[in-house]
Amino acid sequence: MNWLNELYDLYEKNQYLAGEIELVDKKAKNGSVKTSLVLLPISHTTVTAQITVTIDTDGNFISAEPVAEEDKLTIIPVTEESGSRTAGKAPHPLCDNLKYLAGDYMDYYGGGKNGKEKNFSENYQMYIKALQCWSESEYSHEKVNSIYRYLRKGRLIQDLVGTGVIRLDEQGKIAQKEKIQAVAQEDAFVRFRVWDLGELDEGALADRSGNSRAECWKDKTLQKCFIEYYRSLETKKGLSYLSGNVEALSFLQPKKIRNEGDGAKLISSNDEQNFTFRGRFSDKSQAFSIGYEDSQKAHNALKWIIRKQGYSWDSLYVVIWESDMKPLPCLHADTDEIGEDYEGLCEAELIADGDADMDEIREDYEGWGDEEEQTEYLGTDEIGASRFAAAMRGYGKCLGQSSRTVLLAFDSATPGRLAMTECKQFESSTYLQNIFYWHMSCEWQHVKYKKGGPFIFQGMVGVDEIAEALYATEEKGRLTITGKNNQNLYKEVLKRLLPCISERRKIPLDLVRLAVQRASSPMTFKERYNWERILAVACSFVKKQRYEYSGKEVWKVALDTRCDKRDYLFGRLLAVADRVEYRTYDKDDWRETNAQRYMAVFAQKPMRTWKVLEEKLQPYWGKLKPGERIVYKKLIDEIFDKFTVEAYEKDESLSGLYLLGFHSQAIALKQKAVNEQKEEE
Repeated sequence: MNWLNELYDLYEKNQYLAGEIELVDKKAKNGSVKTSLVLLPISHTTVTAQITVTIDTDGNFISAEPVAEEDKLTIIPVTEESGSRTAGKAPHPLCDNLKYLAGDYMDYYGGGKNGKEKNFSENYQMYIKALQCWSESEYSHEKVNSIYRYLRKGRLIQDLVGTGVIRLDEQGKIAQKEKIQAVAQEDAFVRFRVWDLGELDEGALADRSGNSRAECWKDKTLQKCFIEYYRSLETKKGLSYLSGNVEALSFLQPKKIRNEGDGAKLISSNDEQNFTFRGRFSDKSQAFSIGYEDSQKAHNALKWIIRKQGYSWDSLYVVIWESDMKPLPCLHADTDEIGEDYEGLCEAELIADGDADMDEIREDYEGWGDEEEQTEYLGTDEIGASRFAAAMRGYGKCLGQSSRTVLLAFDSATPGRLAMTECKQFESSTYLQNIFYWHMSCEWQHVKYKKGGPFIFQGMVGVDEIAEALYATEEKGRLTITGKNNQNLYKEVLKRLLPCISERRKIPLDLVRLAVQRASSPMTFKERYNWERILAVACSFVKKQRYEYSGKEVWKVALDTRCDKRDYLFGRLLAVADRVEYRTYDKDDWRETNAQRYMAVFAQKPMRTWKVLEEKLQPYWGKLKPGERIVYKKLIDEIFDKFTVEAYEKDESLSGLYLLGFHSQAIALKQKAVNEQKEEE
């Protein structure tokens, strides 16, 4: 149960935050979004409330109003049974749905969807009896007493109708077509605000918003009273496998782990016939036995950390945290984004400044190659590489000697059961080294949209961009994964790459082959930009594959003019042919070149296809300036000079290495043209 111990430890270290609702900015695909964050006290959960009822301390109704969308998250006390209820009737101790709180609910209930009349009188009786027990106990609270005085009158629906919060139909029943926050009126959840009129003037009473003393869902004294009251109730005690103490046990575990609508449970046992454990244990307590408060703290910490810094792809949720809540680089982000996030933390003074030169960085992050190979890391983008390396060093500076990093991933095959698909613990320094290794071993030149235009950076793209490169189709000029299960493809790619990023596992060869195949079919894309994105991802994959599977062979973005490998040379030839034809086009002419049209065939039959391409190039030579024509022809001759006769005539299909040669040569030619233009200017 190491993961439960880690979560328990996380809760204990941050217990001072329990019960406080915090509005934070959380990073999303399209910027940042405001989200409510709360570390729940034990015996509490969160719900989305639709109605706020205001009463005074004597239990008199004052007003009611619909809850604003941005303020709907509500902390409520729960029992073990009510906190895990699905089809059961166990009432929540204080706030609940109308069918539990309203003694006059049946007077206004119009029947079910099929016209079948249901009787919810028992729900109210169970609730009001439980509330009375709390109100009359030594752990009662003035707000509990006020709410009990009001609700025992049995006129909640009448008051809500009087204020216009609940609307009736022509028969005087709750209108089923009317909704509050997309929830049917009859199923609305109610929370309470209790005013002490003796402490308020008329102006304060008119402004009924923002008084945390009156709002039950924000009152920490009320939360503590319920915790003590629930502890005082007689419960079965036994040995907790988590803490080793004899205490009240829990067999009904909390839900809402991934989000507020999540009904899946991580730990569950509802086998009353013992079929699950037959032949191994006599009853379920021998299989697992967790203390109630231990379980509450672990689950509440998990809910909090997922909402605080977790990431989701369809039903898959991944969360990573450092034992002392120090910042860590985002596992699925691209190289540029990691550097940018780090600079944002530095500006906010939330992390140490890790600016350092590359020699110091290499000393800290050893083990991805020989020293001679590591000196080539900077490539053609020294600023971007140094920025990323400084970020990794800065994250490392903040870590203590005993710092640990925990990675958990959860997915569900059914709505009711949640599976832990990944559970890893690292020394935080090892985790940072693995992130650094991923970006170094995949380093290539990539392009993305940033601040309204294309942005070139050195490193590796994020996991979402990899998924799009592998599976997306082009729609309205952008790569988009379409279909009903589009998010499932993002999830599956992350599952495959998660061990590669976090543990240095070898990259799956089928993903490399798929990337090479996509990059070899430029004709399937209208926009050259989209194809170049896929080409860069394929080059990163091929580079990493050849390093991990072929004896630490390291390839760079920078053109290797000394390389005489057949596949690399054919890739260079293809890039020159593409450039020669492209240089004759007008600025607004975005036609595909013959090199692009024949690329897929060229990858299968390079020698035969090159003969065709040479013939196709003849009309374009005359359109080039004489000096430029001489340069390109000389370059082709230099490339051919590196071929052996046997290698050239060996008309076999090319490996992904040809893409490295193609892209490196294409970048070199493009950069040469840019430099020449700058010189002319």
